[in-house]
Amino acid sequence: MTKKLSSFKGYIYLLLFLSGAIFTACTQGQSRNTGNSNYTKDYSKTKVFGEMVAELTAPPHVPPPVGNRPAMKLYMEMEITEEEMEMADGVSYLFWTFGGTVPGSFIRARVGDEVEFKIKNHPDNKLPHNIDLHAVTGQGGGAEASFVAPGHEKTFSFKLINPGLYVYHCATAPVGMHIANGMYGLILVEPEGGLPPVDKEFYVMQGDFYTEGRFGEPGLQPFDMQKAYDERPDYVVFNGSVNALSGENALQAKAGETIRIFFGNGGPNLASSFHVIGEIFDKVYVDGGDQVNSNVGTTLVPAGGAAILEFKADVPSNLVLVDHSIFRAFNKGALGILSVTGKENEKIFAGEIMEGIYLPEGSTIQKMPKDGNVVSPPVTMTKSELIDTGKKIYMQACFACHQANGEGVANAFPPLANADYLNADVNRSIDVLLHGLSGEITVNGKKYNSIMPSQQLKDEEVAAVLTYVYNSWGNNGTEVTPDMVNKRRKK
Repeated sequence: MTKKLSSFKGYIYLLLFLSGAIFTACTQGQSRNTGNSNYTKDYSKTKVFGEMVAELTAPPHVPPPVGNRPAMKLYMEMEITEEEMEMADGVSYLFWTFGGTVPGSFIRARVGDEVEFKIKNHPDNKLPHNIDLHAVTGQGGGAEASFVAPGHEKTFSFKLINPGLYVYHCATAPVGMHIANGMYGLILVEPEGGLPPVDKEFYVMQGDFYTEGRFGEPGLQPFDMQKAYDERPDYVVFNGSVNALSGENALQAKAGETIRIFFGNGGPNLASSFHVIGEIFDKVYVDGGDQVNSNVGTTLVPAGGAAILEFKADVPSNLVLVDHSIFRAFNKGALGILSVTGKENEKIFAGEIMEGIYLPEGSTIQKMPKDGNVVSPPVTMTKSELIDTGKKIYMQACFACHQANGEGVANAFPPLANADYLNADVNRSIDVLLHGLSGEITVNGKKYNSIMPSQQLKDEEVAAVLTYVYNSWGNNGTEVTPDMVNKRRKK
């Protein structure tokens, strides 16, 4: 009897132990698996079927979706180049690039893929480089295995075991300098079965740049290490330059289409408060992972981080992509356009339904402070000299509101490009720069109601900047002289 009781107790203890172990395993699995059914799956053991050469694309383009294909062996090849390219109109910079672009080529794969990655350092380059892929589990994200001198190439391999959107960057010392010169990009690791289909996908990355010259100062601008230390960028831009996503480079979509933006922040220093003026993100894959937030206006993306943003372009408009740390957008270049065309939908947006004047910054026209660094042109100039000087002044004083291509910002700042208001009366244009403007005006059939501060410019400077504007973007070619400005000033 005693022996049977002892056996029974042992059986009970065993059941209790197993129950506890199962409970613990389940609760641990739940805590690790919040909102993510794939988190605990071990993709390191996923078998591959076949092989293919991966397509890498330059921004803002992305390769075709992975879809429902099985895991495969992927061959990737990327060349590092050091080359001078445009930062803004009249401003160039020596970028260090992955694949010849900033950001670098977009990489698209799926979880479980085995990658054989060849990285080549062009013989004309001056420095060694490497690549650290945040999607890679291993020493330095591949940085140590990929360290390559100019004129050499390296091949290394890895398996993608975590789905998500990840940044990659150069990790050669000084790491910050290599990133600050443009060496970053995105790698997307799609989950099993792929991402849900959308109509359009775009690749956008933000970066902060540090130059010896101030914003808009012309010529080849060297990197400024002290500004980088102090985190004082002269440029904060999307896709490597001020004009990368505006004018002829604006992103294109149609009303009713679903949009997915793969957004990354190369840094090296600043976080991004990414916002699309005129739309709301239906879904935000936070940090590029599995957690999804809905109905988001602005999302925070840290340096070295990424997010997947989805929304439907409901109505035609020029959607404005900005870093909502807003001086970066209008004064340092973090601004782009997604041009949505198509049929109006008044149930969603009916446009203007009343008229009025709203002056949030006071009822009087303000004056812009005098900037001691504004270009001071000589008194006597040819038309060509006026245009050249006027372009420099424009990039210092006018770019923030009217954009580098003169298109303005929808519903905020009127266009200067092919502008009927501008071309109709040159004296009125001179008066606006001298004395400012407030109240409603109509430009190219659209109404604007804001304040244009008076510009504290010399006669020669007013003449130069207006001559540049009149001789750009389809305007009528008028030459404005200092004498014309002086006569209007005396009235």
